[in-house]
Amino acid sequence: MQNQRLYFLDWLRIGAFFLLVLYHTGMYYVTWDWHVKAPHPSDAIEPLMLLSSPWRMCLLFLIGGAAAAFLLDKLGGKGLAKERSKRLLVPLIFGMFFIVPPQSYFEVVSDVAYQGSYVDFMQLYVRAYHGFCDHNGCLDLPTWNHLWFLPYLWVYTLLLAAIGSRRVQAMGAGMQRYLQGWKLFVLPVAFLAAGRILLLPYWPHTHNLTADWHNHAMSLPFFLLGAAMARRGEFWQRLESVRFAALGFFLASWATIIFYYSTGDTYKDWLPLARVMYAMCQWSGIVAVCGFGHRHLNFDSAKRRYLTQAVFPVYILHQTLIICLAMGLRSAGLAPVTEGALIVVLTLVISFGVFEAVRRVPLLQPLFGVGKAAGTTPAAKDGLVQHLA
Repeated sequence: MQNQRLYFLDWLRIGAFFLLVLYHTGMYYVTWDWHVKAPHPSDAIEPLMLLSSPWRMCLLFLIGGAAAAFLLDKLGGKGLAKERSKRLLVPLIFGMFFIVPPQSYFEVVSDVAYQGSYVDFMQLYVRAYHGFCDHNGCLDLPTWNHLWFLPYLWVYTLLLAAIGSRRVQAMGAGMQRYLQGWKLFVLPVAFLAAGRILLLPYWPHTHNLTADWHNHAMSLPFFLLGAAMARRGEFWQRLESVRFAALGFFLASWATIIFYYSTGDTYKDWLPLARVMYAMCQWSGIVAVCGFGHRHLNFDSAKRRYLTQAVFPVYILHQTLIICLAMGLRSAGLAPVTEGALIVVLTLVISFGVFEAVRRVPLLQPLFGVGKAAGTTPAAKDGLVQHLA
């Protein structure tokens, strides 16, 4: 059993959340459904979007599971449930009523030509109005939109607290025995592919906590895997040793997915195979990222401590800022590349500016999931245990 701090998971979490800023900015421009869309959506950057979309959220659940396991050892089941409830539910509730609503407001302005003011909209929002409908259905209000990660993580953490540290460690020992050699790739890919083939057609991802069964079947196992392997250094070393093979599998499966989507209905009967390739892309992406991270990022620094604290407020704020900036810049007529770059830069600048204000005001810190160590005193060195959502 390993007690060494997994600093590389902090760095990977930071990177994954910054990728989320790029990804959600891209969602404004691509042809896929999203809250608001650019005047002329294009599929040009969709292959680049697919470089991270198969594995990014799974990685965050895996890291969240590892963080929860460290806290479980430190605080026990009841302590873990109490600490994570405060850390996750307070920002969630605050975000649903003070951060997320502008997203829904601009969505109804764009999709159903809503003419009311933001104040008028908020009166409907808090009353759970269900009359904003189009061909895709009706908008559920209030909503958590991009904050869906928080309630899912909270439920999974409560489950982990109920399982207990001893069972988690036993589960990790069993997984470590099985996940080696060819099984390290074949077993997880087979599991993920079965979920995509059997569950996804009936339960597409809705971020509805009680009816999102394929999402749960994918996210919960990654969370439990992270928890089970948190202190098992041999497992992370194993991922490092196969990192180049994993990268090769990832690129090959990504190219296959791009080819399949680009051919339209030509190979529609091959959909099950495409879902197997997506599962391969998903798992090999996780293995490659963790393997290279373990090799090159397993170190501490002042930057890591600062960014680990900052990244949660950035996550809470980023999608609302992206949508507000996109809608505000529409009339400027900028080229998409220029406009997109401006949105990313402004989103990060404003987010970090808010973080710098929040970290200095103790009453605001819980609303953005900021720990006490983020104040003007030097940040703590506890890494995963102290800071990860």
